[in-house]
Amino acid sequence: MTAPVLRANGVALAYGGSAGRPVFAEVCVEVHAGEVVSVIGPSGAGKSSLLRVLAGLQPATSGLVEMNGRPLRGVDPGIAVAFQDPCLLPWLSVEQNAAFGLDFRRQVARSRPKRRALVGGALEAVGLAHARHLYPPQLSGGMAQRVALARCMARQPKVLLLDEPFGALDEVTRADMQALLRDIVARHRPATLLITHDLDEALLLSDRIVLLGGQAGEGATIAHTWRLDRTMARDADLDAVGRMRVDIVRRLRQISGRHRPNASPSLQFDTDEEFHVPGTDVAA
Repeated sequence: MTAPVLRANGVALAYGGSAGRPVFAEVCVEVHAGEVVSVIGPSGAGKSSLLRVLAGLQPATSGLVEMNGRPLRGVDPGIAVAFQDPCLLPWLSVEQNAAFGLDFRRQVARSRPKRRALVGGALEAVGLAHARHLYPPQLSGGMAQRVALARCMARQPKVLLLDEPFGALDEVTRADMQALLRDIVARHRPATLLITHDLDEALLLSDRIVLLGGQAGEGATIAHTWRLDRTMARDADLDAVGRMRVDIVRRLRQISGRHRPNASPSLQFDTDEEFHVPGTDVAA
Protein backbone atom coordinates (compact mmCIF):
# COMPACT_ATOMS: atom_id res chain seq x y z
CA MET A 1 0.00 0.00 0.00
CA THR A 2 1.18 3.53 -0.71
CA ALA A 3 2.17 5.91 2.07
CA PRO A 4 -0.73 7.67 3.81
CA VAL A 5 -1.54 11.24 2.84
CA LEU A 6 -2.56 12.12 6.41
CA ARG A 7 -1.21 10.47 9.54
CA ALA A 8 -1.71 11.07 13.25
CA ASN A 9 0.91 9.42 15.44
CA GLY A 10 0.23 9.32 19.18
CA VAL A 11 -1.76 12.55 19.05
CA ALA A 12 -3.25 13.85 22.30
CA LEU A 13 -5.23 16.94 23.24
CA ALA A 14 -5.85 18.33 26.71
CA TYR A 15 -7.50 21.65 27.46
CA GLY A 16 -5.27 23.66 29.75
CA GLY A 17 -2.03 22.02 28.58
CA SER A 18 -0.60 18.59 29.29
CA ALA A 19 -1.79 18.75 32.91
CA GLY A 20 -5.29 19.90 31.95
CA ARG A 21 -8.51 18.03 31.14
CA PRO A 22 -7.76 15.31 28.54
CA VAL A 23 -9.94 15.16 25.43
CA PHE A 24 -8.22 12.29 23.63
CA ALA A 25 -4.87 10.55 24.01
CA GLU A 26 -2.47 8.43 21.94
CA VAL A 27 -4.62 8.54 18.80
CA CYS A 28 -3.00 6.92 15.77
CA VAL A 29 -4.84 7.00 12.45
CA GLU A 30 -3.87 7.01 8.77
CA VAL A 31 -5.85 8.06 5.70
CA HIS A 32 -4.70 7.17 2.18
CA ALA A 33 -5.57 8.77 -1.15
CA GLY A 34 -9.02 7.74 -2.35
CA GLU A 35 -9.89 6.28 1.06
CA VAL A 36 -12.75 7.21 3.38
CA VAL A 37 -12.20 6.72 7.10
CA SER A 38 -15.22 7.35 9.32
CA VAL A 39 -14.82 8.27 12.99
CA ILE A 40 -17.72 7.37 15.28
CA GLY A 41 -18.19 7.50 19.04
CA PRO A 42 -20.35 8.89 21.84
CA SER A 43 -21.13 12.59 21.97
CA GLY A 44 -18.35 14.39 23.79
CA ALA A 45 -15.70 11.78 22.93
CA GLY A 46 -13.59 14.38 21.10
CA LYS A 47 -14.38 13.57 17.46
CA SER A 48 -14.70 17.19 16.32
CA SER A 49 -11.67 18.18 18.39
CA LEU A 50 -9.67 15.45 16.65
CA LEU A 51 -10.80 16.77 13.28
CA ARG A 52 -9.65 20.29 14.18
CA VAL A 53 -6.23 18.96 15.17
CA LEU A 54 -5.96 16.99 11.92
CA ALA A 55 -6.95 20.12 9.99
CA GLY A 56 -4.22 22.18 11.63
CA LEU A 57 -6.82 24.45 13.21
CA GLN A 58 -5.76 23.50 16.74
CA PRO A 59 -2.34 22.31 17.92
CA ALA A 60 -2.09 18.94 19.60
CA THR A 61 -0.85 18.80 23.18
CA SER A 62 1.49 15.99 22.17
CA GLY A 63 2.10 13.64 19.27
CA LEU A 64 2.58 14.40 15.60
CA VAL A 65 0.29 15.00 12.62
CA GLU A 66 1.92 14.51 9.21
CA MET A 67 0.75 15.30 5.70
CA ASN A 68 2.62 13.51 2.92
CA GLY A 69 5.33 12.61 5.41
CA ARG A 70 5.92 16.18 6.63
CA PRO A 71 4.86 17.58 10.02
CA LEU A 72 1.68 19.62 9.79
CA ARG A 73 2.38 23.11 11.12
CA GLY A 74 -0.95 24.90 11.18
CA VAL A 75 -3.40 25.30 8.31
CA ASP A 76 -2.31 23.68 5.04
CA PRO A 77 -3.74 24.65 1.60
CA GLY A 78 -3.98 20.97 0.72
CA ILE A 79 -6.60 20.36 3.44
CA ALA A 80 -10.26 21.31 2.99
CA VAL A 81 -12.86 21.14 5.77
CA ALA A 82 -16.67 21.03 5.66
CA PHE A 83 -18.95 21.21 8.69
CA GLN A 84 -22.60 20.42 9.41
CA ASP A 85 -23.37 24.11 8.89
CA PRO A 86 -22.37 24.94 5.28
CA CYS A 87 -21.13 28.35 6.53
CA LEU A 88 -22.12 30.24 3.38
CA LEU A 89 -21.86 34.02 3.29
CA PRO A 90 -25.36 35.33 2.48
CA TRP A 91 -24.13 38.37 0.52
CA LEU A 92 -22.10 36.20 -1.89
CA SER A 93 -23.52 34.21 -4.78
CA VAL A 94 -23.14 30.43 -5.10
CA GLU A 95 -20.18 30.97 -7.41
CA GLN A 96 -18.56 33.49 -5.07
CA ASN A 97 -19.09 31.24 -2.04
CA ALA A 98 -17.50 28.33 -3.90
CA ALA A 99 -14.52 30.56 -4.70
CA PHE A 100 -14.22 31.90 -1.16
CA GLY A 101 -10.81 31.15 0.27
CA LEU A 102 -8.95 30.67 -3.00
CA ASP A 103 -7.23 34.02 -2.49
CA PHE A 104 -6.22 33.42 1.12
CA ARG A 105 -2.56 33.95 1.90
CA ARG A 106 -1.68 30.28 2.34
CA GLN A 107 -3.40 29.20 -0.87
CA VAL A 108 -1.51 28.43 -4.07
CA ALA A 109 -1.33 31.52 -6.28
CA ARG A 110 -3.62 31.11 -9.28
CA SER A 111 -4.58 33.39 -12.13
CA ARG A 112 -8.14 34.68 -12.37
CA PRO A 113 -8.99 32.41 -15.34
CA LYS A 114 -7.59 29.41 -13.44
CA ARG A 115 -9.68 30.23 -10.36
CA ARG A 116 -12.76 30.65 -12.52
CA ALA A 117 -12.13 27.28 -14.15
CA LEU A 118 -11.62 25.57 -10.80
CA VAL A 119 -14.84 27.00 -9.39
CA GLY A 120 -16.78 26.17 -12.54
CA GLY A 121 -15.51 22.59 -12.46
CA ALA A 122 -16.36 22.23 -8.78
CA LEU A 123 -19.90 23.51 -9.28
CA GLU A 124 -20.30 21.18 -12.25
CA ALA A 125 -19.11 18.27 -10.13
CA VAL A 126 -21.78 18.92 -7.47
CA GLY A 127 -24.52 19.62 -10.00
CA LEU A 128 -24.88 23.35 -9.32
CA ALA A 129 -23.51 24.95 -12.47
CA HIS A 130 -27.03 26.15 -13.27
CA ALA A 131 -27.34 27.86 -9.86
CA ARG A 132 -24.06 29.80 -9.85
CA HIS A 133 -25.84 33.19 -9.67
CA LEU A 134 -28.22 32.28 -6.84
CA TYR A 135 -27.69 33.42 -3.23
CA PRO A 136 -27.81 31.32 -0.02
CA PRO A 137 -31.37 32.38 1.00
CA GLN A 138 -32.56 30.92 -2.33
CA LEU A 139 -31.02 27.49 -1.68
CA SER A 140 -32.37 24.34 -0.09
CA GLY A 141 -30.37 22.63 2.65
CA GLY A 142 -29.01 20.08 0.19
CA MET A 143 -28.00 22.76 -2.29
CA ALA A 144 -26.22 24.70 0.45
CA GLN A 145 -24.21 21.61 1.40
CA ARG A 146 -23.35 21.07 -2.26
CA VAL A 147 -21.94 24.59 -2.34
CA ALA A 148 -19.87 23.78 0.76
CA LEU A 149 -18.49 20.69 -0.99
CA ALA A 150 -17.81 22.71 -4.14
CA ARG A 151 -15.87 25.24 -2.03
CA CYS A 152 -13.73 22.36 -0.77
CA MET A 153 -13.21 20.79 -4.19
CA ALA A 154 -12.31 24.10 -5.86
CA ARG A 155 -9.16 24.03 -3.73
CA GLN A 156 -8.19 20.64 -5.22
CA PRO A 157 -7.49 19.24 -1.74
CA LYS A 158 -5.29 16.28 -0.98
CA VAL A 159 -7.22 15.84 2.29
CA LEU A 160 -10.97 16.29 2.80
CA LEU A 161 -12.19 16.51 6.42
CA LEU A 162 -15.94 16.36 7.00
CA ASP A 163 -17.62 17.00 10.36
CA GLU A 164 -21.17 15.58 10.13
CA PRO A 165 -21.81 17.48 6.88
CA PHE A 166 -25.15 15.75 6.18
CA GLY A 167 -26.52 15.56 9.72
CA ALA A 168 -29.19 18.24 9.28
CA LEU A 169 -30.56 16.94 5.96
CA ASP A 170 -33.67 14.86 5.33
CA GLU A 171 -33.17 11.19 4.42
CA VAL A 172 -33.59 11.56 0.64
CA THR A 173 -31.31 14.59 0.41
CA ARG A 174 -28.81 12.90 2.70
CA ALA A 175 -28.73 9.83 0.43
CA ASP A 176 -28.12 12.09 -2.57
CA MET A 177 -25.23 13.82 -0.78
CA GLN A 178 -23.72 10.49 0.23
CA ALA A 179 -23.80 9.36 -3.39
CA LEU A 180 -22.20 12.65 -4.41
CA LEU A 181 -19.41 12.20 -1.85
CA ARG A 182 -18.71 8.67 -3.09
CA ASP A 183 -18.46 10.02 -6.64
CA ILE A 184 -16.12 12.87 -5.60
CA VAL A 185 -13.79 10.52 -3.73
CA ALA A 186 -13.75 8.03 -6.62
CA ARG A 187 -12.97 10.69 -9.22
CA HIS A 188 -10.67 13.06 -7.34
CA ARG A 189 -9.23 10.65 -4.72
CA PRO A 190 -8.80 12.95 -1.72
CA ALA A 191 -7.86 11.26 1.55
CA THR A 192 -11.21 11.67 3.34
CA LEU A 193 -12.00 11.54 7.05
CA LEU A 194 -15.68 11.71 7.99
CA ILE A 195 -17.12 12.38 11.46
CA THR A 196 -20.59 10.89 11.69
CA HIS A 197 -23.18 9.63 14.19
CA ASP A 198 -25.03 7.73 11.43
CA LEU A 199 -23.86 4.10 11.43
CA ASP A 200 -25.55 3.36 8.10
CA GLU A 201 -23.73 6.32 6.55
CA ALA A 202 -20.43 5.03 7.91
CA LEU A 203 -21.13 1.52 6.62
CA LEU A 204 -22.11 2.83 3.19
CA LEU A 205 -19.20 5.21 2.62
CA SER A 206 -16.20 3.93 4.54
CA ASP A 207 -13.16 1.84 3.83
CA ARG A 208 -12.50 1.85 7.57
CA ILE A 209 -14.60 2.79 10.59
CA VAL A 210 -12.77 3.98 13.71
CA LEU A 211 -14.41 4.01 17.14
CA LEU A 212 -13.24 6.79 19.46
CA GLY A 213 -14.01 6.54 23.15
CA GLY A 214 -12.60 5.74 26.56
CA GLN A 215 -12.87 6.06 30.31
CA ALA A 216 -14.55 9.26 31.47
CA GLY A 217 -11.96 11.84 32.49
CA GLU A 218 -9.03 9.94 30.99
CA GLY A 219 -9.25 11.07 27.37
CA ALA A 220 -10.61 9.06 24.46
CA THR A 221 -8.56 6.60 22.46
CA ILE A 222 -9.23 4.48 19.39
CA ALA A 223 -11.12 1.54 20.86
CA HIS A 224 -11.69 -0.49 17.68
CA THR A 225 -11.33 -0.35 13.90
CA TRP A 226 -13.44 -2.12 11.28
CA ARG A 227 -12.28 -2.63 7.68
CA LEU A 228 -14.76 -2.92 4.84
CA ASP A 229 -14.23 -4.71 1.55
CA ARG A 230 -14.40 -2.15 -1.25
CA THR A 231 -15.87 -4.74 -3.60
CA MET A 232 -18.77 -5.52 -1.26
CA ALA A 233 -22.16 -4.31 -2.48
CA ARG A 234 -23.01 -2.66 0.82
CA ASP A 235 -26.59 -1.84 -0.10
CA ALA A 236 -27.16 -5.47 -1.15
CA ASP A 237 -25.05 -7.68 1.13
CA LEU A 238 -27.30 -7.24 4.15
CA ASP A 239 -25.90 -10.23 5.98
CA ALA A 240 -22.27 -9.03 6.06
CA VAL A 241 -23.19 -5.41 6.69
CA GLY A 242 -25.72 -6.39 9.32
CA ARG A 243 -23.23 -8.46 11.30
CA MET A 244 -20.76 -5.57 11.30
CA ARG A 245 -23.47 -3.14 12.35
CA VAL A 246 -24.46 -5.36 15.26
CA ASP A 247 -20.83 -5.47 16.42
CA ILE A 248 -20.50 -1.70 16.11
CA VAL A 249 -23.66 -1.10 18.15
CA ARG A 250 -22.47 -3.52 20.84
CA ARG A 251 -19.10 -1.79 21.15
CA LEU A 252 -20.72 1.65 21.09
CA ARG A 253 -22.86 0.66 24.05
CA GLN A 254 -19.80 -0.49 25.94
CA ILE A 255 -17.88 2.69 25.11
CA SER A 256 -20.86 4.91 25.94
CA GLY A 257 -21.12 3.27 29.34
CA ARG A 258 -17.47 3.99 30.06
CA HIS A 259 -17.62 7.50 28.66
CA ARG A 260 -20.76 8.44 30.60
CA PRO A 261 -20.75 6.36 33.78
CA ASN A 262 -23.93 7.96 35.15
CA ALA A 263 -25.95 7.74 31.95
CA SER A 264 -28.98 5.52 31.63
CA PRO A 265 -28.06 2.58 29.35
CA SER A 266 -31.08 3.27 27.15
CA LEU A 267 -29.92 6.84 26.55
CA GLN A 268 -26.24 6.30 25.97
CA PHE A 269 -26.22 6.43 22.16
CA ASP A 270 -28.51 7.09 19.26
CA THR A 271 -28.33 3.48 18.04
CA ASP A 272 -29.65 1.75 21.19
CA GLU A 273 -32.18 -0.27 19.22
CA GLU A 274 -32.97 -3.79 18.16
CA PHE A 275 -31.39 -4.58 14.82
CA HIS A 276 -32.37 -7.67 12.87
CA VAL A 277 -30.74 -8.92 9.69
CA PRO A 278 -33.07 -10.95 7.46
CA GLY A 279 -32.14 -14.63 7.71
CA THR A 280 -30.49 -14.34 11.13
CA ASP A 281 -31.57 -14.38 14.76
CA VAL A 282 -29.10 -11.70 15.88
CA ALA A 283 -30.36 -8.64 17.73
CA ALA A 284 -28.22 -5.77 18.90
